[in-house]
Amino acid sequence: MKLFKSLLVAPATLGLLAPIAATANEVTINDFNPAEELAITNSRVDGLEARLNNFEAGGFSETTSASFTVEGYLGFTDDDDAAVDDAVAAGYSLQIDLNTSFTGEDSLDISLDAGTGGTEGIAEFDGNSLGDGLLVDGVAYTFPIGEKITAIAGIDTDGSALFTTACVYGGPGNLLDDCANVNAGITGGGATVGASYDIGGGWTAAVGAQTTEASVFTEESGDAYALNAAYIADSYGLSLTYGVVENAALTEENKFTALNAYYTPEGSLPSISVGYEIGDIGGAAAGADEQASFMVGLTWDEIGPGSAGVAVGHSNTVENADELYQYEAYYAYPVNDSMTITPLIYTLDAAGDVDDTTGMMVKTTFTF
Repeated sequence: MKLFKSLLVAPATLGLLAPIAATANEVTINDFNPAEELAITNSRVDGLEARLNNFEAGGFSETTSASFTVEGYLGFTDDDDAAVDDAVAAGYSLQIDLNTSFTGEDSLDISLDAGTGGTEGIAEFDGNSLGDGLLVDGVAYTFPIGEKITAIAGIDTDGSALFTTACVYGGPGNLLDDCANVNAGITGGGATVGASYDIGGGWTAAVGAQTTEASVFTEESGDAYALNAAYIADSYGLSLTYGVVENAALTEENKFTALNAYYTPEGSLPSISVGYEIGDIGGAAAGADEQASFMVGLTWDEIGPGSAGVAVGHSNTVENADELYQYEAYYAYPVNDSMTITPLIYTLDAAGDVDDTTGMMVKTTFTF
């Protein structure tokens, strides 16, 4: 806004000075009163600034901020059994986050998304894939209740928005980025309510629930509920998450329990994050009614000018089925304060005689 104001004020000032320059050859030094002319110019400029200030105050709240993230993707997957093999794909994601506060302690958050990040070859980055049209992808209001409780209500917001998951691994790969807390930490949006409680001494507890927007918490809606407890210390953390997700297809409930932990040693050693989730699939046949997810990841906060990580794990593996592990490595290089380049390479096991999938891709992130 200050730049916008200056761009308006500068032409106005030049406009006021132009007549003086044009008539300079018609007056003598005695006829020109510098103090008087300067006072008139300053008065008019001050009046213009005052009108701009009124526009700024009335047009955009002082407590409202906007942040922008643009990601460009380039990559390919090598899979001889896929319909598209070795083809290089490109895509992008755009996210606009609007945040405002009415009391200084609450927060109204709106997310606007667009992008083509779901294309085969770059889909592992899990970018926005809503298309080129900008769409609202979440509205949430977070507010305090007393000194210890924080509550949230929203649409298209995860029910686990206030949960604490003890994981410091930040890899860009979609399969392992949730640290094996795949289902217990309920996601997927819909109408959401939740609350967290700061117990003190590093302990927190939280609850969350989400349902469909058209039929809120009814027999026809697909509802999900979850509980979360965590302890976060200076160099390590533990969390336990329990979720119940209604299984509309089987008219039963799926129940999941996730345990996460991390440890960050001193010095140059990497931090380690571990996650394990076990699920009970309601109504499924015996021998197929349990599933598990597992992940372990290492993170180096400083390797040269950037950070790096490696991880291995599998997701939603049904009992008696092969555990299809993914192995990944990435390096995040900050070009400057607003631009980061992140290459990723991964290999995903395939069942039976099907070829494994290998992917190589790079993501360029701009934040402003």
